[in-house]
Amino acid sequence: MLIKTRGIIFKAIKYSETSLIMDIYTEEKGLQKYIISGVRNKRSKVKTGLLQVATLVDMVAYFRDTNSMNRIKEIKAAQIYQSIPFDLMKGTISLFMVELAQKTIKEEESNPDLFNFLFSQFADLDQLEKIDPNFHLYFMLDLSGYLGFFPGGNWSETTPWLNMKDGNFTQEEPLHQYTFDKNLSKQVGLLMKKETVKLTRLERQKIVQKLIDYYRIHIESFSGLNTHEILKEVLEG
Repeated sequence: MLIKTRGIIFKAIKYSETSLIMDIYTEEKGLQKYIISGVRNKRSKVKTGLLQVATLVDMVAYFRDTNSMNRIKEIKAAQIYQSIPFDLMKGTISLFMVELAQKTIKEEESNPDLFNFLFSQFADLDQLEKIDPNFHLYFMLDLSGYLGFFPGGNWSETTPWLNMKDGNFTQEEPLHQYTFDKNLSKQVGLLMKKETVKLTRLERQKIVQKLIDYYRIHIESFSGLNTHEILKEVLEG
């Protein structure tokens, strides 16, 4: 059957002389693998520039539950990026977001709330005039909520420790290493409330690394990230 859906390109690799194989997170069917033939041919109506990682697309595709890979019939941009392809910081943040999503989302089923969150995050990033240096931290925390492990409770003087194992703020310092210290716990508590947080370069780096560890604890197959090292250089360079 044919399905019509929006999608977010997570991965695109060359296949044969003219085709591409892509991992696309779709609104209708979750994460799916597709092949699109002839797209790397000079006469193709679809330009390969459209089929870049993080691109938001509208597509018509063949779908069978029994197929590990389906074919795309039609594809076009759902939103043409105005700044992400040309802005180093935005481009790097978008790659960071894609890598995190790609390594945490495996379901081959519709999840409208999660899809709409991701779609809007990329669209909003493209339209921002000024980028909050904590944009990726807000994204990591928000995504954890859609994946089911957003930290519970709130930071306060009586609950000053963020326990990563239990995923909540506690009165007593945990007896294991999987915790944020008091200062970082407070900063994360403020980020969770979407408050403007002025972080030092070192604090931001520590929070990113701690949140990566937090994902490792709560997602068994999560292997960590590579793009955060590039992002660190771009944000702090």
